[in-house]
Amino acid sequence: MTDPVAADAVDHIADQWAAERPDLDVGPMEVIGRIHRVGALLDTRLREVFAQAALGNGDFDVLASLRRSGSPYELTPTELSAATMVTSGAVTKRVDRLERLGLVDRQVSESDGRGRVIGLTRQGRALVDRLHPLHLANEDQLLHALDAEERAQLAGLLRKLLLSLE
Repeated sequence: MTDPVAADAVDHIADQWAAERPDLDVGPMEVIGRIHRVGALLDTRLREVFAQAALGNGDFDVLASLRRSGSPYELTPTELSAATMVTSGAVTKRVDRLERLGLVDRQVSESDGRGRVIGLTRQGRALVDRLHPLHLANEDQLLHALDAEERAQLAGLLRKLLLSLE
């Protein structure tokens, strides 16, 4: 039985399964359940910074991917899809919205006249440069329960898990 003072929602679920099916090892569920719950909570709290700038879900990811690509801050749709880890359809939807806001533009590729590149506008670059420090401060605050050593340990463990899954 989990200590109720330090218990989270996953502990409650694991305790229920332990009572009903003590023959099953719920250890994997305790890890995966927490990863899912942490991911959902982080997603909600990370969006708050972007919502203040009227950006929708994933918009900052597109802008940040373009900014960190370096001058001239342009990527092909395929490169942008890989950088943001979403489908080409999701990239198109985000780029359409960001283009309407004047934050990105589409141009004909200099290397392939049939291809397009998506680039940051001056306004888009200024917005990323203003939001990125706020985003990092928000991430730091969200991790306040962990000290530097714990953060490094967690990052290493998550990297190991991610590499095994990818």
